[in-house]
Amino acid sequence: MAKVRKAVITAAGRGTRQYPASTAVQKEMFPMVDRDGLTKPVIQIIGEEAIDSGIEEIGIITQAGEEKEYREYFRRMSNEEARAYRGKDWAILESEKLGAFGDRLHFAEQLTPEGFGHAVYQAKKFVGDEPFLLLLGDHIYISDIKDRCARQLIKVHEQYMLDAVTGVQPTVERLLHLFGTIKGQPIDANKGIYKAELIIEKPSIELAREKLVTPMLPAGNYLSHFGMHVFSPRIFDSLEFLIQNNLREKGEIQLTAAQEHLRQNTEKYWAVITQGQRYDTGIPYGLMETQLALALNGIHRTEICEAIARILAMQVKN
Repeated sequence: MAKVRKAVITAAGRGTRQYPASTAVQKEMFPMVDRDGLTKPVIQIIGEEAIDSGIEEIGIITQAGEEKEYREYFRRMSNEEARAYRGKDWAILESEKLGAFGDRLHFAEQLTPEGFGHAVYQAKKFVGDEPFLLLLGDHIYISDIKDRCARQLIKVHEQYMLDAVTGVQPTVERLLHLFGTIKGQPIDANKGIYKAELIIEKPSIELAREKLVTPMLPAGNYLSHFGMHVFSPRIFDSLEFLIQNNLREKGEIQLTAAQEHLRQNTEKYWAVITQGQRYDTGIPYGLMETQLALALNGIHRTEICEAIARILAMQVKN
């Protein structure tokens, strides 16, 4: 059984949907208050999802020249900096955690914006011959159960020795234009495990009704991408096939096309309904929604609920 001990986080997007703030700081470094009450950048929260799921090394795909900014953040305090936090033991502890986080990091650059699949391909050297967890650099995940969302996928991948497992969630057809979608054949529907039989990026409702219906799902629901995957290195063969043959969609090398190519060449591509919620910090509304979700699932839940009640009361009054 191949242990999943590496993760790749794609963070090379230009952040255009978060303009103008993304011109001051990359969107992966936007600060958010996490469930533990600490203020962290988005990518740290995502990285902790991976580490808490058993990941030992993390590869971050960046734009050119951004490694320095990450290295500057993910480090231990200097002695001079630590003096400013004298008596604040919690801060010193967090500094040690940042340093330990930084020790796990590796970097690869996507020099030209050629799509999500192209970004993932830059991790080939880092991944080597091991399976890996793939996470988006602007998605935060909150599990509905004890296991982290990423851990749920890793367990299935390791147990069944798969070439790929994609996290999915039942999604109503009016939202399919937002997600890659998988037709699944039930392996163990009670556990939400399916064999992938077709993968299409952002299908129309008509195409989904024709080709992507999964047995045992409610009518009008489909298995759409949750935003995380576990892949064997074979995904790089599929990405290389697309790149060498210049097979692009809307001018870009798409990961979904590589997923479908891999699926056609293996019997071991599965999809798992992930018990949790995903939140997209890459858009303004999503950033607000993410912070609210973190707050309602964190140590300040009571205070936040009271604050929301006050705000709503004022809205009604006004």
